[in-house]
Amino acid sequence: MKKIAIGGGQGFWGDSPDAAIHMIREGSLQYLSCDYLAELTLSIMARQQIKNPAAGYAPDFVNGILKEAGKEAWQKGIKICTNAGGMNIRGAVEATRQWAEQAGMSGYKIGYVLGDEIKAEIPRLLKEGWIFPNFDYDGSFLDIVDKIYNVNAYIGHEGIEECIASGADVVLNGRAADSALFLAPLAYEFGWQDDDWDNLARGIMAGHLLECGGQGSGGNFMYDWRSVPQMEELGFPIAELTEDTFEITKAPNCGGLISEQSVKEQFLYEVHDPANYITPDVNVDISQATIRQVAENRVRIGNIRGKKRPDTLKLCVGYHKGWKTVSMLSFAWPDAYEKARYCAEIILKKMDKKGMRAQDVHISFIGLNSLHLNVADTSEEALKNLNECVMRIAVFSEDKAQAAKIIPEISPLQLNGPPGASFFGGRAHVQEVIALWPTTVPRDAVKVEPHILEVK
Repeated sequence: MKKIAIGGGQGFWGDSPDAAIHMIREGSLQYLSCDYLAELTLSIMARQQIKNPAAGYAPDFVNGILKEAGKEAWQKGIKICTNAGGMNIRGAVEATRQWAEQAGMSGYKIGYVLGDEIKAEIPRLLKEGWIFPNFDYDGSFLDIVDKIYNVNAYIGHEGIEECIASGADVVLNGRAADSALFLAPLAYEFGWQDDDWDNLARGIMAGHLLECGGQGSGGNFMYDWRSVPQMEELGFPIAELTEDTFEITKAPNCGGLISEQSVKEQFLYEVHDPANYITPDVNVDISQATIRQVAENRVRIGNIRGKKRPDTLKLCVGYHKGWKTVSMLSFAWPDAYEKARYCAEIILKKMDKKGMRAQDVHISFIGLNSLHLNVADTSEEALKNLNECVMRIAVFSEDKAQAAKIIPEISPLQLNGPPGASFFGGRAHVQEVIALWPTTVPRDAVKVEPHILEVK
């Protein structure tokens, strides 16, 4: 029976390439898919491209995975799919072509998929009456139109699958949905049709279990992180599918853990409604799914169902919102929290006297409530026994000059405030705030264009 093995090679832009390289060398794969994009990654890339037109993609892919093991993958017939193209897919293609030429890989086929970036279509869609409703907040899209950096639709597997069918050895994308990078090879290999909802759902969940890299194989493991062996050599998960079975495992000779518990954590990650996990390719129902350990580091998944895909696509709009500064001062025992709190009060009084206009000021105390916020233990006993406490104050303003007002007030408090203050990291800088406008767009507004470039 035909079996296809796909490795999950990256969880985000900046992830380690070590596990992907190890899988190429020891994983018995046919495919490797690497996810580089999160919601605001594209906005960061768009800003980079404004400063340097040659930037705007994830160079780590070429300089890391391809440089170290890309030729070996090609020689073994392992095809690679990735969304590392970001905002500059053609730039990523050119970098890949140059690498392949230098490596003497004549005949290497680079597939790439264009069409997810639709900023130029916004005026037309607005004119036609599309209002781009915000998933999370109230507000009018018209208020941010002149502040937009990027507009990217989450596209599905079709363009990637076409590139694979045309013989691509690597397929570069922009905002292909994470799981689509994994569904595409499976749909191609098994001949799944675009309305084969149950099989498409299986392929999407294979991608879902792999798209976060090490998080699916014992990394970030809440259930029992102490039980994960060799985290310094963490292997990333591999999905093995036949027409009838679907299993998660990992490569030999590496660390990590594939267990019912580790798989369950990733299975439910970012799934708001288990009966309706919506993707560009299929609406997935995992409400009756089964997850069962069948061998060491091998878990079998079953009973995944699919329903018709949505008529719209998720749209990621990144825009300029304003400016922020983040400053910190640390205090040591005794009375670390009391001193840090008093220091924050001094700063706020100074800012009030100097007329700072800010839309938001957020104060938290690292070591106490910076993560747990209002559910943190702030009992008298907890506060008294703090060995140390770091006051963190963040200011957001739509006016850059107003955000900067707080900067010169922080370091003087080493000598001009409560005792034991320590200033570190240098003066804060005003930083741009890029915000996300999550919305949808009609599916027919996005024209996906697959291409192939062969290295001479």
